Amino acid sequence: MTKRTIKDLQILTRKLRSDKGCPWDKKQTIESMLKCFLDETQEVKDAVRKKDYKNLKEELGDVLFQILMIAQIAEEEGLFDMDGVVEDIYKKIVSRHTWVFGKDKVNTPEEAIAQWQENKRKEKDNLK
Repeated sequence: MTKRTIKDLQILTRKLRSDKGCPWDKKQTIESMLKCFLDETQEVKDAVRKKDYKNLKEELGDVLFQILMIAQIAEEEGLFDMDGVVEDIYKKIVSRHTWVFGKDKVNTPEEAIAQWQENKRKEKDNLK
């Protein structure tokens, strides 16, 4: 069996939104997808609380699909694309984990959170 990748899921999403795709999917907007996204994140929350890890896997896939749908719509509208989403979050995670990718030192989870918050504050201050 072929292992599917996120790129395969992006292709699937584009097909669903194409002229030969699904009428419901083609009709969706970023705003209309919000309810779907929130419903799926609630299902993730429920699965975690129940420690239902088999269902959690499915629900995480549903959330991922919602993200890909929203990003596809945004791309069609010329707002941004999924590659931009990935690039931005990659940069953010690296820049805020200065004790992993920089020179800061932390020894506890609490210190890591405090340093993360400090790095976030510095980023926001630099944007002003």
